[in-house]
Amino acid sequence: MRLELPEAKRLVYEMCIPIRWGDMDAMGHVNNTTYFRYLETARIDWMRSIGCAPDPKGEGPVIVNAFCNFYHQLAYPGDVVVKTFVSDVGRSSFETWGTMERSDQPGILCAAGGATTVWINFPVQRSAPLPDWMRHILIDSAPG
Repeated sequence: MRLELPEAKRLVYEMCIPIRWGDMDAMGHVNNTTYFRYLETARIDWMRSIGCAPDPKGEGPVIVNAFCNFYHQLAYPGDVVVKTFVSDVGRSSFETWGTMERSDQPGILCAAGGATTVWINFPVQRSAPLPDWMRHILIDSAPG
């Protein structure tokens, strides 16, 4: 099954991540699980850049599902450019999306994935409304 990224999404962050020798598997290409790490690294870096660190005694974001589609193999050496997008902002959740391409091959999509993010009240372990400051960032702000 392939899940497609929506047309209606907004770029919020971009970063370049070095491909490490240890990211590869026995087949000589980046292991599939590492693509999820690249998406996670970019998503966490974006969230930290906007002051969105989870507070175990309060509230914060939690990923409730994730997927990745693989189009072209990544391999060492090189750098992967990960672009993070958001869409579908709801009462307590939003979608994050990521695309991955080699820095030396711009425009050639190697992989793309996404994750549903839910705002959680950690002490009660239930979803909570997105705070106004976070909603503003998701809907109104320019890319970080």
